[in-house]
Amino acid sequence: MTAILLVLFIPLLGTMLGSAFVFFMKGDMSPRVQKSLLGFASGVMVAASVWSLLIPAMEMEEGRGAWSVLPAAIGFLLGMGFLLLIDEVTPHLHLGTDKPEGPRSRLSRTAMLALAVTIHNLPEGMAVGVVFAGAGDGVAGLSLASAVAVSLGIAIQNVPEGAIISMPMRAAGNSRWRSFLLGSLSGAVEPVGGLAIVLLASLMTPALPYMLAFAAGAMFYVVVEELIPEASQGDHTNLGTVGFAAGFVLMMVLDVATA
Repeated sequence: MTAILLVLFIPLLGTMLGSAFVFFMKGDMSPRVQKSLLGFASGVMVAASVWSLLIPAMEMEEGRGAWSVLPAAIGFLLGMGFLLLIDEVTPHLHLGTDKPEGPRSRLSRTAMLALAVTIHNLPEGMAVGVVFAGAGDGVAGLSLASAVAVSLGIAIQNVPEGAIISMPMRAAGNSRWRSFLLGSLSGAVEPVGGLAIVLLASLMTPALPYMLAFAAGAMFYVVVEELIPEASQGDHTNLGTVGFAAGFVLMMVLDVATA
């Protein structure tokens, strides 16, 4: 259990490392760097969703012939729908815009920006937990090494995400320590979500293909709804594309090498 906890906390460490950039950088993050990091984060999440979640979900059901894709399809749509619902009921603010989304709220701009990143982090923690659950259930292609690879990939993705949340908070007038703490706390939901999935896994073994696909759908929602649009706005959008390719290949190599 200790090893599982350590792996579940790796993504949070990535967020904390990125948030610590606020102590070493002055002013806003360069648009070039921001676009590159957003694209990189997108590539990591898409590759993790495909190789570590969707493909194993379908392989678990391969004995059902043409119907083997059904649990993956249903789980994927449920994951997308869940994040859509969270987006609708949670007041939050996306990077690069002053227009809040969700219900009206008196929350500060800083708090709503942190909520937006917390929404992003929820499916990432679930993804690590469900890969652990699949490895424990003996799913082909999933192992402890697979869970470590997904955790490391998400941690790498969280480094720029932590910086992207803490730097605007500092620019908005918050102290360096406050910006660091809020940026770090936005990633606290990841080990909590992952641990909840691990603890409940033994009760939900028949639903494991749906859970794998659910996590993939939630991660895809974040990529399509938030990360790619933010990386595609304004100038230097080609850097987002290059970042996507780099993140995708890195996560693909990590996953395949540990299979």
